[in-house]
Amino acid sequence: MEKKADKKRRFAAAEAEKIGALLGAEKITEEKDRFRLRIVNREERRSLSLEIFPETTLGKSRGMLVLVYTGNSHLQLHNCTGYVLSEELGEVTFVSESGKRLSGLVIERGASCSLYAALNRELISSDFTQLGVEVMLSGVALSLAEDILSADKDEK
Repeated sequence: MEKKADKKRRFAAAEAEKIGALLGAEKITEEKDRFRLRIVNREERRSLSLEIFPETTLGKSRGMLVLVYTGNSHLQLHNCTGYVLSEELGEVTFVSESGKRLSGLVIERGASCSLYAALNRELISSDFTQLGVEVMLSGVALSLAEDILSADKDEK
């Protein structure tokens, strides 16, 4: 499992290529301000476009923006602070931290995705057997990113 969370390091073309390879991207395009990846699952008739803006204006600040477009949805993860590549699971998990809350966007090799928003940070290190199934899934999904989260998690 490869993990990236270095706020000083700019997201580069090599990283887009690694993500594209893991997800089996049909096409990877580098534009002036973003990388665009096209992921297609012909067997299940699904496709999605993943756009990664390494640094863009987000209101009065700048940060990394991750977008997903599907035939019937448009998802955005603002201020992405890191991501985890999981070859075993065939997915990439993008994470955004805000105080004691986490949000994550999980993109799967099969051209599907899941969004988990505003989770209590302690949920990802909880005893999952004590959680309801509806809550457990989000905690397990974002627990992959625990190692890349900022060290000052309890101070915010």
